[in-house]
Amino acid sequence: MIVTTTPSVEGHSILSYHGVVVGEAILGANVFRDIFAGITDIIGGRSGAYEASLGEARETALAELQQRARAAGGNAVVGVDLDYEVINNMLMVSASGTAVTLS
Repeated sequence: MIVTTTPSVEGHSILSYHGVVVGEAILGANVFRDIFAGITDIIGGRSGAYEASLGEARETALAELQQRARAAGGNAVVGVDLDYEVINNMLMVSASGTAVTLS
């Protein structure tokens, strides 16, 4: 399935629109990861634990987005937007876009 931030896909025509689809992922932060991430932040390094969590949440949100696009009858998602929020020490990633059928 093609998933793109652009409003169209080069070389393909949009045959039909199936509406807005959304995928979300909320991951709780592990206490030990928080401690080590805090130490990493103090000494100025990158926090691999948080980067891994962020990647996992993004992949989960995009997978859910694709699943909902298929359920709506689409074979692609255009105009995808990713949003990141921290809510009560939990990471939320949401992906939204328009499910379409491409030629």
